[in-house]
Amino acid sequence: MKKFKPSVAQLIPDLTPAEQIVVLARALWNEGYRDHLAGHITYNLGDGTMLCNPWLLTWEEILPADIIRIDLDGKVLEGDWPVPLGIPLHLALHRARPDVGIALHNHSEFGTVWADLGEVPPAYDQSSSLGGGEVVLVDEYEGAVDSMDAAESAIRSIGQADRALLAGHGVFVTGSTAAAVYLRAVALEQRCKNAWMIRVADGPSKTSLPNWWLDRMAGSDGNSYYGFWESAVRAVLRSDPELFESIESCN
Repeated sequence: MKKFKPSVAQLIPDLTPAEQIVVLARALWNEGYRDHLAGHITYNLGDGTMLCNPWLLTWEEILPADIIRIDLDGKVLEGDWPVPLGIPLHLALHRARPDVGIALHNHSEFGTVWADLGEVPPAYDQSSSLGGGEVVLVDEYEGAVDSMDAAESAIRSIGQADRALLAGHGVFVTGSTAAAVYLRAVALEQRCKNAWMIRVADGPSKTSLPNWWLDRMAGSDGNSYYGFWESAVRAVLRSDPELFESIESCN
């Protein structure tokens, strides 16, 4: 039987980098990444500048026109909104790791619980193990990441890991594409939520998933789950006809 794999164009419209940030933010708002004004997403343009969601607007309300462009010093180069207060965390990351395409920070509902506990929870089920890469704990709170010193310290502690729980703070997720970051962020929050439910139920402290499965999942770059991101894009566009029309008009 011939395998069917539709093109991305058949599943979602072609999104600009600014549109990807908007859709990623809105999709993750529905997945527990919704601590009011908190949270920042940066998109590395590869020329020493990056796109970023602005301060003062929540992730559920931003539009492509609201996205700002900044340099590695946090200076606004394009856009009408201020830079998020915690942007030093991203500036420190992109300086140290220029290979990172997209970085995301927020105080997700269950990710923050485990960050507050100072633990990385086990992945108890296959959906919680998705996304690939290393998950680490930064277990020393050195203040809000609007301080460059605290931000640089956190980035040093994260090292080359792809996801982090920041003690007393929240979560940090990186990836090469919006699709990878979305999968990693969703899987991390599901992992944290399910592990909390299992702990409350006085369940096992160790996962029953075999090492060969966990190693296989850890080796992913986050881009192999075709259709996962695309379904999220469609859901976001269905929920906001105005956003859908603005994106469709550009295609």
